[in-house]
Amino acid sequence: MDQPAAIVWDSALLGYDLGGEHPLHPIRLELTIRLATALGVLDGIELLVPEQAPESEIERIHDAGYISAVREAPMAGWDVGHGLGTPDNPIFDRMHEASAMVVGSSLLAARQIASGVTKRAVSIAGGLHHAMRDHAAGFCVYNDTAIAISWLLDNGFERIAYLDTDVHHGDGVQDAFYNDPRVLTISLHQNPLTLFPGTGFADETGGDAAQGMSVNIALPPYTNNRAWFRAFHAVVPSLLDAFQPQLIVSQCGVDTHDEDPLAALSLSVDGHRQIYRTVRDLAERYSGGHWLAAGGGGYQLLRVVPRSWTHLIATMLDRDVDPDTTLPREWTDYVDTIAPNAELPSAMNDGKSTDFDPWDGDIEQRVDNTIRDTRRAVFPLHGLDPDDPRD
Repeated sequence: MDQPAAIVWDSALLGYDLGGEHPLHPIRLELTIRLATALGVLDGIELLVPEQAPESEIERIHDAGYISAVREAPMAGWDVGHGLGTPDNPIFDRMHEASAMVVGSSLLAARQIASGVTKRAVSIAGGLHHAMRDHAAGFCVYNDTAIAISWLLDNGFERIAYLDTDVHHGDGVQDAFYNDPRVLTISLHQNPLTLFPGTGFADETGGDAAQGMSVNIALPPYTNNRAWFRAFHAVVPSLLDAFQPQLIVSQCGVDTHDEDPLAALSLSVDGHRQIYRTVRDLAERYSGGHWLAAGGGGYQLLRVVPRSWTHLIATMLDRDVDPDTTLPREWTDYVDTIAPNAELPSAMNDGKSTDFDPWDGDIEQRVDNTIRDTRRAVFPLHGLDPDDPRD
C-alpha cells in the first residue's frame, strides 16, 4: 500500500449542480480540494478519477423506470414525477450523467478497498443518502453510498457498518438495507420531529429479518459537541463491538455545524475533526482499519464545509492538520474572487472544546433521554444491557 487512503476526485464531479441559489452548491467541493491542496494535505497524492457508473450498478438500488425518468427529465420538462422537478430536486442538464459520476466516485473508492490497494478511501462528492429506490429526495438523485455498500457485499464483505453523522436522518440507506442483517446502519441526526425527512426515531430498528440492525440516535436541537460525543460514545462503540464489522462506511455531512442555515445542531469544525479521528480509531479497533468515507450535507459553503472536509481528507491520509493552522492566503484570496468581502475564519478551528462527560446511566442532561431511548430499543437485540453504561 503506497498511501494510507485513496482520494477520489475530479472536477467533472462539479457537474452535480442543482443550479441557481440551491443550497447544495458544488463550490463547496471545489473549495475543499483547493484548501486541502493549499495546506499540503494532498502533496504527492494521486487523485483517482472516477467514471460514470453504468446503469447495471445503479440498478442495485434504483428501479430501471426511475433511472429512465432521470435520463429523460432534462428533455421532458417538469412533469416527470419521481420527486424530480421540485424545489429540493430541480431538473438540471445532464442530470443522469452527473449523478452517475457521483455513484462512480463512491464505487471507485469501494473498489480500492475491496482490491486491497488501500484500507481507506474517500469519495468527497458522495454521501447522497436520501435518494430512494424510485424517487429523488433531499437534494439526492442516486444513492451512491447505498450502491457502494451493495457492491461491497458482493465483493468480499459480509458485515458492513454504515455510520451517518449528517444532521439529517440517513433514511435512504436505512431503507435500502432495512431487512439485510449484513448491514448495521447507525444514524445520528437532529430529532425528526424538528427536521426533514421526519424519520429516524429510536423505534425504527430494522425489518423482521434484521431486528436491531437499524439504529437511530435522534438528537435534540442545539446539541453541541459535548452532548453529541456523549451520545455517540454511549451507543456506537458497543454496537460495533457486538457486530464486528469488516468495514465502516461513514457519511460525513457537516450540516451539524451551528452556522449551517438548514438545521439546528450546534457542532463546530473542531467537533467534525474529532468525529473523523474517532471513526478512524474505531475502524482500527473493529474493522481491521477498513473505512470508506463520503461527503454529504453541509450548506455553510465558505466558512465550514472546506475546513471540515479538509480535516476529513487529512485524517484519512494520517496527515492530521493542527486545528490552530492559519488559513492559507492563496485560498482566502481565491475565495475573495468568488465572494468578495466574505467574512472568513482565520484558522482551521472554531476554538470549541470536544471534551465530554461519558454517560453514566443517569438522566442528567437533555441528550440523555435520547441515549436511553436508543439503547433500550436496540441494545437487547444485540445481547447488551441498555441500562448498564459498561455495555
